[in-house]
Amino acid sequence: MRYEILGPLRVVDEKGGSPLRAQKLATALAVLLIRSDQVVMAEQIRREIWGELPPQRTTAGIYVCISRLRKILSRPGQQNPIITRPGGYMLRRASSECDFDVFQRLVTDGRKHSRRGEYAKAAGCFEQALALWRGPAFGNVRTGPIVAGFLKRLDEMRIECAEMSADVHLELGRHQELVGRLRSLVDEFPLRETFYRQLMLALYRSDRKSEALGIYESARLVLDRELGLEPGRKLRELRHTVLAST
Repeated sequence: MRYEILGPLRVVDEKGGSPLRAQKLATALAVLLIRSDQVVMAEQIRREIWGELPPQRTTAGIYVCISRLRKILSRPGQQNPIITRPGGYMLRRASSECDFDVFQRLVTDGRKHSRRGEYAKAAGCFEQALALWRGPAFGNVRTGPIVAGFLKRLDEMRIECAEMSADVHLELGRHQELVGRLRSLVDEFPLRETFYRQLMLALYRSDRKSEALGIYESARLVLDRELGLEPGRKLRELRHTVLAST
């Protein structure tokens, strides 16, 4: 059995898998997965499902959610992964059972290869890691405080992986094939200077200097409008390099 959270939450077994369509079930399972091997108090589950002002008599609702999840996760001859603890519940799982753990391992391996100058191996790790994403993480889950905090961490990890992937592809001389991807990343994350710099560099090395300078101007306008800031040192230095070569 495998849990997939890098997209709509779903449970996959030998028969396949599909997203959990009942949002309360998906939210309860999400909290248990985020806090795997830790006790999650019933009050924490209640807050994630119903918010700060839950309706009356939610205890029975939580009990029903946990019971239904246990049926979904039950496998013949195996102990149910959800166990009851005083005041709450705990989900036990192996690190190989969640796509997030696979993502983390691939990013860690890619970073190690990159530091050693093994850029082709690093690129392979980063590409495999990014390919695990099927859409917004926990796409079918209500975002209470536990889920929202975890999503911020996940988003930052995905962005960092995309940045490192672009860096190693640039090291491998894959400038032209990176341009389209980096344009999409600039559109998706318009306040992330690293993607502007990588796109400028890819264009510059592809002999498209005027386009590279245009990207700098776009970055300057966006950063000024949204943050009241000028581009950082690395972007400015790259602009000077492009101007000096024209």
